[in-house]
Amino acid sequence: MSDAPLEIGLTPWRLENGGLGGGLAAQGERAEELGFHSLFLPEHHFGGAGSIPSPLLLLASVASRTRKLKLGTTSYLLPLRHPLHAAAEVAVLDRLSGGRVILGVGRGFRRSTFDAFDVPVAEKRNLFEAALGAMIEAWQGEPVAFEGGDGAGGQPITLAPSPAQKPHPPIWVAAFGPKAMAQAGRLALPYLASPIEPIERLAENLAQHREACEAAGREVPSEVPLMRTVFVSRDVGVLARASVALESQAAALAKSSAGAIRRGAGASLESFALVGEPERVADQIAGYRERFRMTHLIARTQIPGVDAEDVEASLELLSDLR
Repeated sequence: MSDAPLEIGLTPWRLENGGLGGGLAAQGERAEELGFHSLFLPEHHFGGAGSIPSPLLLLASVASRTRKLKLGTTSYLLPLRHPLHAAAEVAVLDRLSGGRVILGVGRGFRRSTFDAFDVPVAEKRNLFEAALGAMIEAWQGEPVAFEGGDGAGGQPITLAPSPAQKPHPPIWVAAFGPKAMAQAGRLALPYLASPIEPIERLAENLAQHREACEAAGREVPSEVPLMRTVFVSRDVGVLARASVALESQAAALAKSSAGAIRRGAGASLESFALVGEPERVADQIAGYRERFRMTHLIARTQIPGVDAEDVEASLELLSDLR
């Protein structure tokens, strides 16, 4: 088990109108009030009401109404952006929030998204790594251009503002599959596991990540952030409804047209979700801590088919397990 204290963060539990407006900021306030560590948002384009195309803008609204809550992205998609623009926006949010950003970055996997942004899907890994390298250099004060020509004798131009956190906010890498694990490990950045990965595949991925770090001669990151679906209740009937809904959701994901989602879904409830009475969920969390040295649990809290008041009650019970 990791010696570090466990930090528990949340994903939004209500995403009406794509999570836009004051509803998300109010959830951030509630998460902070309950003592949670962080609120994390994914990035998702062209998905109707569930789209979250600008997670940093939404997190800025949360920053304005919280003081301590960490503000995280689970998959800020670097291949879709100019790296200097992305670096500047992250730095602004980090300054605005007083140094509370955790930047989870990803490559993306939906071909339709790459096509819409005119990005060659075959180049996504190279674009991701080049963008991340350029962002880190810019945050560290390396010149991004030279004034007065093409460099010779010109004055260096650097990114401003720089992030509040030095040299930059924590960076986690969302990844699927062996190639992505190898890249994250070679970069020696923490791997942020998907909430739908069955526990045995999670174990394989973490092992591949660790081996890639060691093969590159890099230190294995001490942070082990895992995303899991979490629902806590003392009502047997409510737990049964939540379990059935999550199993149906997993079965639907197993038929997804996206291969990355399809390969990760369809497992038994116990392999991807922590569902039960508080004592059971506490034991499950302890099991993840023991097996994987988990340092951060990012709880996916949006449960289909469960009443809003039951989700709120689950958050309160989960906060008591911190």
